[in-house]
Amino acid sequence: MAYQDQIAQAHRIVEEARTWSGIDPESVARMRLQNRFRTGLDIARHTARIMREDMAAYDADPSLYTQSLGCWHGFIGQQKMISIKKHFGSTQRRYLYLSGWMVAALRSEFGPLPDQSMHEKTSVPALIEELYTFLRQADARELGLLFRDLDAARKSGNTIREREILSAIDNHQTHIVPIIADIDAGFGNAEATYLLARKMIEAGACCIQIENQVSDEKQCGHQDGKVTVPHEDFIAKLRAVRYAFLELGVDDGLIVARTDSLGAGLTKQIAVSRRSGDLGDLYNGFLDCEEITPETCVNGDVVLNRNGRLMRPKRLASNLFQFRPGTGEDRCVLDCITALENGADLLWIETEKPHIEQIAGMVGRIREIIPDAKLVYNNSPSFNWTVNFRQQVYDSWEKAGRDVSSYERARLMSAEYDETELAREADERIRTFQADGSRRAGIFHHLITLPTYHTTALSTDNLAKEYFGREGMLGYVRNVQRQEIRQGIACVKHQNMAGSDIGDDHKEYFAGEAALKAGGAHNTMNQFG
Repeated sequence: MAYQDQIAQAHRIVEEARTWSGIDPESVARMRLQNRFRTGLDIARHTARIMREDMAAYDADPSLYTQSLGCWHGFIGQQKMISIKKHFGSTQRRYLYLSGWMVAALRSEFGPLPDQSMHEKTSVPALIEELYTFLRQADARELGLLFRDLDAARKSGNTIREREILSAIDNHQTHIVPIIADIDAGFGNAEATYLLARKMIEAGACCIQIENQVSDEKQCGHQDGKVTVPHEDFIAKLRAVRYAFLELGVDDGLIVARTDSLGAGLTKQIAVSRRSGDLGDLYNGFLDCEEITPETCVNGDVVLNRNGRLMRPKRLASNLFQFRPGTGEDRCVLDCITALENGADLLWIETEKPHIEQIAGMVGRIREIIPDAKLVYNNSPSFNWTVNFRQQVYDSWEKAGRDVSSYERARLMSAEYDETELAREADERIRTFQADGSRRAGIFHHLITLPTYHTTALSTDNLAKEYFGREGMLGYVRNVQRQEIRQGIACVKHQNMAGSDIGDDHKEYFAGEAALKAGGAHNTMNQFG
């Protein structure tokens, strides 16, 4: 609804209530526009539509891929979206990612934890709600500045400027964008998955990512010891998430089905199979087995009948069963096809390295069955991108017969190679990795799971080194505050970012000329212009 229509509607409401003469309809209209999304479900429905539209656009043109950065606090997400609007003028195709790893490491009341689903499950919907609280405040702040500019234009009689600002208000683009939210392996059985998914959706999540690991043995996708579950168990959890979306009226909510099978060599249980060639039989077919006879069978053995042959799966002391080596890609392909055939919308294949041809090979096989299959891909900080891509270039040069004698493959991370032709080609491959992956390997969404974990550590290290060293206060002023001013970082006016001006506006609405406001002539934020 346009700004003037909002004012007219508020005016009618105030007029009908004879005792509300102190309520200003325009102030009501402003507050309503600043609070466009009243509930998390409003946000989930809005952002689900955005993702569906973006998926359709990608299907038509793979250059239109989407991106996100993982955020571990509402403020981080807010500043990311403010920055995107400042630099690119639009939030289009830019999302937020909520990483279970960062929730475990940074948001648990137990303190820092590894990515093993040991943190409080409620910390996940709490972070979703926090992120959207900060994004809504970014909307309120930006619109508040426009309202102040509108008042100034009216006061000066500048009607051209007034029309420009009214147009900006009516065409304001919200900071509210989709969140892809990590539910790990569901934190329990299918019912537990449903209950947590419902909380996440109520907080605003339009897209939930779930993995096929065993919930109580869950590991980070880039660590060893991963254990997967049979397909029927995972399908039950996919259904649980879909039921949660449908119950809450988010009919076009999205599910990302993640497979860790490429790096998972173990399963906790043997799948139930009712007939040859069914899903359970296919899953069990990857087990590492040895043929036995009734005479060699011993007490406690688990035995499978495979086409009339007795097969004993290799069972570890942990009571886990082992898959045959070299079956990871085949298991991933089967996982992905099965997930898409059972309600998933997008796929996530956790890989051990960022190699486009490896990803494209698996996606090509999946697309033979499901032509519009699309991936969410983790551009993970767990990869050493510099080493991986320098080695990829080295290997491709060597295969092509080029002279690589001036490079030592095991030492390619060394800074002495930074200005070499090989390093420059590797950096160019890194720069174009997302565009190339989206064109070649069906990657609809590129994310970095833990970037703001690392940027926080790096920026704090740099500040501490200078502030507590010889530079003293200059270490902060030169490298932080002065850069904020030069680069137009809105947070240099931290009182405004924290909501001081919004509060002053409200005080004026409530108390009129009697309002005691913080943003007067003696506010030190005035030093920043």
